[in-house]
Amino acid sequence: MTEARLKPPEAPVNCPLCPRLVAYRKENDEKHPDWFNGAVPSFGDETAKLLVIGLAPGVTGANKTGRPFTGDWAGDLLYATLQKFGFSEGTYQAHPDDGLRLKRAMITNAVRCVPPANKPVGAEINECRPFLVSRIKALPRLKVLLCLGKIAHDSTVRGLGLKLKDHPFGHGSEYTVQDGLILLSSYHCSRYNTNTGRLTTEMFETVFARAKDIIA
Repeated sequence: MTEARLKPPEAPVNCPLCPRLVAYRKENDEKHPDWFNGAVPSFGDETAKLLVIGLAPGVTGANKTGRPFTGDWAGDLLYATLQKFGFSEGTYQAHPDDGLRLKRAMITNAVRCVPPANKPVGAEINECRPFLVSRIKALPRLKVLLCLGKIAHDSTVRGLGLKLKDHPFGHGSEYTVQDGLILLSSYHCSRYNTNTGRLTTEMFETVFARAKDIIA
Protein backbone atom coordinates (compact mmCIF):
# COMPACT_ATOMS: atom_id res chain seq x y z
CA MET A 1 0.00 0.00 0.00
CA THR A 2 1.34 3.39 -0.95
CA GLU A 3 2.75 5.54 1.85
CA ALA A 4 2.72 8.78 -0.18
CA ARG A 5 1.31 11.86 1.54
CA LEU A 6 0.13 9.88 4.56
CA LYS A 7 -2.77 11.63 6.26
CA PRO A 8 -5.10 10.78 9.15
CA PRO A 9 -8.03 8.44 8.43
CA GLU A 10 -10.52 11.30 8.53
CA ALA A 11 -10.38 14.62 6.75
CA PRO A 12 -10.96 17.77 8.81
CA VAL A 13 -14.58 18.89 8.62
CA ASN A 14 -13.54 22.16 6.94
CA CYS A 15 -10.95 20.52 4.70
CA PRO A 16 -9.35 23.19 2.46
CA LEU A 17 -7.68 20.97 -0.13
CA CYS A 18 -10.09 21.16 -3.10
CA PRO A 19 -11.14 24.73 -4.03
CA ARG A 20 -14.17 23.69 -6.06
CA LEU A 21 -15.50 21.49 -3.28
CA VAL A 22 -14.82 24.16 -0.66
CA ALA A 23 -16.79 26.66 -2.73
CA TYR A 24 -19.67 24.23 -3.13
CA ARG A 25 -19.71 23.51 0.61
CA LYS A 26 -19.88 27.24 1.31
CA GLU A 27 -22.68 27.65 -1.23
CA ASN A 28 -24.68 24.94 0.47
CA ASP A 29 -23.93 26.38 3.89
CA GLU A 30 -25.31 29.75 2.85
CA LYS A 31 -28.50 28.14 1.57
CA HIS A 32 -28.83 25.54 4.34
CA PRO A 33 -26.90 26.60 7.45
CA ASP A 34 -28.51 23.81 9.47
CA TRP A 35 -26.96 21.11 7.25
CA PHE A 36 -23.64 19.41 7.98
CA ASN A 37 -21.86 20.89 4.92
CA GLY A 38 -18.41 19.47 5.61
CA ALA A 39 -16.08 16.58 4.94
CA VAL A 40 -18.20 13.63 6.03
CA PRO A 41 -16.44 11.24 8.43
CA SER A 42 -16.51 7.47 8.11
CA PHE A 43 -19.16 5.63 10.11
CA GLY A 44 -18.95 2.28 11.81
CA ASP A 45 -16.97 -0.20 13.86
CA GLU A 46 -13.28 0.53 14.46
CA THR A 47 -12.73 -3.24 14.58
CA ALA A 48 -14.42 -3.63 11.19
CA LYS A 49 -13.65 -6.58 8.95
CA LEU A 50 -15.64 -5.03 6.09
CA LEU A 51 -15.02 -1.55 4.71
CA VAL A 52 -17.66 -0.29 2.27
CA ILE A 53 -16.25 2.46 0.04
CA GLY A 54 -18.68 4.78 -1.72
CA LEU A 55 -18.10 7.62 -4.14
CA ALA A 56 -18.86 10.87 -2.28
CA PRO A 57 -21.56 12.41 -0.07
CA GLY A 58 -24.87 13.24 -1.74
CA VAL A 59 -25.91 16.85 -1.39
CA THR A 60 -29.22 16.09 0.37
CA GLY A 61 -27.91 12.85 1.88
CA ALA A 62 -24.64 12.68 3.78
CA ASN A 63 -23.79 16.33 3.13
CA LYS A 64 -27.00 17.22 4.93
CA THR A 65 -26.89 14.62 7.71
CA GLY A 66 -23.16 14.19 8.28
CA ARG A 67 -23.27 10.38 8.07
CA PRO A 68 -22.34 8.39 4.95
CA PHE A 69 -25.28 7.20 2.83
CA THR A 70 -27.80 8.68 5.24
CA GLY A 71 -30.86 10.48 3.95
CA ASP A 72 -31.00 9.35 0.32
CA TRP A 73 -32.09 6.37 -1.76
CA ALA A 74 -28.62 4.84 -1.97
CA GLY A 75 -28.56 4.67 1.81
CA ASP A 76 -31.96 3.01 1.98
CA LEU A 77 -30.65 0.10 -0.08
CA LEU A 78 -27.19 -0.03 1.50
CA TYR A 79 -28.33 -0.02 5.11
CA ALA A 80 -31.11 -2.54 4.44
CA THR A 81 -28.52 -4.84 2.89
CA LEU A 82 -26.07 -4.41 5.76
CA GLN A 83 -28.86 -5.30 8.17
CA LYS A 84 -29.89 -8.37 6.17
CA PHE A 85 -26.37 -9.78 6.35
CA GLY A 86 -25.84 -9.04 10.03
CA PHE A 87 -23.58 -6.02 9.73
CA SER A 88 -25.80 -3.68 11.76
CA GLU A 89 -28.15 -3.52 14.69
CA GLY A 90 -30.94 -1.07 15.37
CA THR A 91 -33.22 0.50 12.79
CA TYR A 92 -32.04 2.77 10.01
CA GLN A 93 -34.27 5.86 9.98
CA ALA A 94 -32.28 8.09 7.61
CA HIS A 95 -30.90 10.45 10.26
CA PRO A 96 -27.66 10.24 12.26
CA ASP A 97 -29.29 10.00 15.69
CA ASP A 98 -31.43 6.97 14.81
CA GLY A 99 -29.30 4.76 17.06
CA LEU A 100 -28.13 2.50 14.23
CA ARG A 101 -24.84 0.76 14.93
CA LEU A 102 -22.65 -1.11 12.49
CA LYS A 103 -21.08 -4.43 13.51
CA ARG A 104 -17.81 -5.61 11.96
CA ALA A 105 -18.35 -3.00 9.25
CA MET A 106 -17.53 0.60 8.41
CA ILE A 107 -18.66 2.91 5.59
CA THR A 108 -16.48 5.59 4.03
CA ASN A 109 -16.20 7.49 0.74
CA ALA A 110 -13.46 7.89 -1.81
CA VAL A 111 -14.14 11.64 -1.75
CA ARG A 112 -15.21 13.05 1.60
CA CYS A 113 -16.86 16.32 0.47
CA VAL A 114 -19.96 16.66 -1.68
CA PRO A 115 -19.14 17.42 -5.34
CA PRO A 116 -21.37 19.43 -7.67
CA ALA A 117 -23.68 17.15 -9.68
CA ASN A 118 -22.30 14.18 -7.70
CA LYS A 119 -19.20 14.17 -9.93
CA PRO A 120 -15.77 14.74 -8.42
CA VAL A 121 -12.98 15.52 -10.87
CA GLY A 122 -9.75 13.58 -11.05
CA ALA A 123 -7.70 16.06 -9.05
CA GLU A 124 -10.23 15.92 -6.20
CA ILE A 125 -10.22 12.13 -6.16
CA ASN A 126 -6.43 12.15 -6.07
CA GLU A 127 -6.32 14.79 -3.33
CA CYS A 128 -8.65 12.80 -1.09
CA ARG A 129 -7.08 9.39 -1.70
CA PRO A 130 -4.54 9.64 1.15
CA PHE A 131 -7.42 9.80 3.63
CA LEU A 132 -8.81 6.59 2.12
CA VAL A 133 -5.42 4.90 2.31
CA SER A 134 -5.08 5.87 5.97
CA ARG A 135 -8.64 4.73 6.70
CA ILE A 136 -7.81 1.29 5.31
CA LYS A 137 -4.54 1.11 7.26
CA ALA A 138 -6.28 2.12 10.51
CA LEU A 139 -8.54 -0.96 10.55
CA PRO A 140 -6.42 -3.76 12.05
CA ARG A 141 -8.95 -6.56 11.50
CA LEU A 142 -9.95 -5.62 7.98
CA LYS A 143 -10.53 -8.50 5.54
CA VAL A 144 -12.77 -7.13 2.77
CA LEU A 145 -12.87 -3.87 0.83
CA LEU A 146 -16.22 -3.49 -0.95
CA CYS A 147 -16.22 -0.68 -3.49
CA LEU A 148 -19.46 0.83 -4.78
CA GLY A 149 -18.90 2.02 -8.33
CA LYS A 150 -15.94 2.43 -10.63
CA ILE A 151 -14.57 5.65 -9.14
CA ALA A 152 -14.36 4.11 -5.66
CA HIS A 153 -12.88 0.94 -7.12
CA ASP A 154 -10.23 2.74 -9.19
CA SER A 155 -9.22 5.06 -6.35
CA THR A 156 -8.87 2.11 -3.98
CA VAL A 157 -6.77 0.15 -6.47
CA ARG A 158 -4.50 3.17 -6.97
CA GLY A 159 -4.33 3.73 -3.21
CA LEU A 160 -3.15 0.16 -2.74
CA GLY A 161 -0.36 0.85 -5.23
CA LEU A 162 -1.78 -1.58 -7.81
CA LYS A 163 -2.38 -1.27 -11.55
CA LEU A 164 -5.88 -0.72 -12.91
CA LYS A 165 -5.17 -2.87 -15.96
CA ASP A 166 -4.60 -5.83 -13.65
CA HIS A 167 -7.65 -5.07 -11.49
CA PRO A 168 -10.43 -3.77 -13.77
CA PHE A 169 -13.77 -2.76 -12.29
CA GLY A 170 -16.77 -4.97 -12.80
CA HIS A 171 -19.88 -5.79 -10.83
CA GLY A 172 -18.96 -8.77 -8.66
CA SER A 173 -15.25 -8.51 -9.45
CA GLU A 174 -12.98 -10.00 -6.80
CA TYR A 175 -9.23 -9.66 -6.28
CA THR A 176 -6.81 -10.68 -3.58
CA VAL A 177 -4.70 -7.60 -2.91
CA GLN A 178 -1.97 -6.54 -0.52
CA ASP A 179 -1.82 -7.99 2.98
CA GLY A 180 -4.33 -10.67 2.00
CA LEU A 181 -7.23 -8.26 1.69
CA ILE A 182 -10.04 -9.15 -0.68
CA LEU A 183 -11.27 -6.38 -2.96
CA LEU A 184 -14.90 -6.77 -4.06
CA SER A 185 -16.83 -4.32 -6.20
CA SER A 186 -20.43 -3.60 -7.09
CA TYR A 187 -22.29 -1.16 -9.24
CA HIS A 188 -23.14 1.83 -7.08
CA CYS A 189 -26.48 1.59 -5.30
CA SER A 190 -27.69 4.89 -6.74
CA ARG A 191 -31.30 5.55 -7.62
CA TYR A 192 -30.27 5.85 -11.29
CA ASN A 193 -28.69 2.39 -11.33
CA THR A 194 -31.60 0.76 -9.55
CA ASN A 195 -34.28 2.57 -11.57
CA THR A 196 -32.68 1.57 -14.86
CA GLY A 197 -32.20 -2.03 -13.76
CA ARG A 198 -28.44 -1.90 -14.05
CA LEU A 199 -28.35 -2.92 -10.40
CA THR A 200 -31.04 -5.03 -8.80
CA THR A 201 -31.43 -5.74 -5.11
CA GLU A 202 -30.50 -9.36 -5.79
CA MET A 203 -27.31 -8.35 -7.59
CA PHE A 204 -26.33 -6.07 -4.71
CA GLU A 205 -27.07 -8.70 -2.10
CA THR A 206 -24.95 -11.27 -3.93
CA VAL A 207 -21.84 -9.14 -3.44
CA PHE A 208 -22.57 -8.67 0.27
CA ALA A 209 -23.23 -12.38 0.65
CA ARG A 210 -19.77 -13.01 -0.78
CA ALA A 211 -18.25 -10.49 1.65
CA LYS A 212 -19.92 -12.26 4.57
CA ASP A 213 -18.66 -15.64 3.37
CA ILE A 214 -15.10 -14.32 3.26
CA ILE A 215 -15.33 -12.78 6.71
CA ALA A 216 -17.00 -15.76 8.37
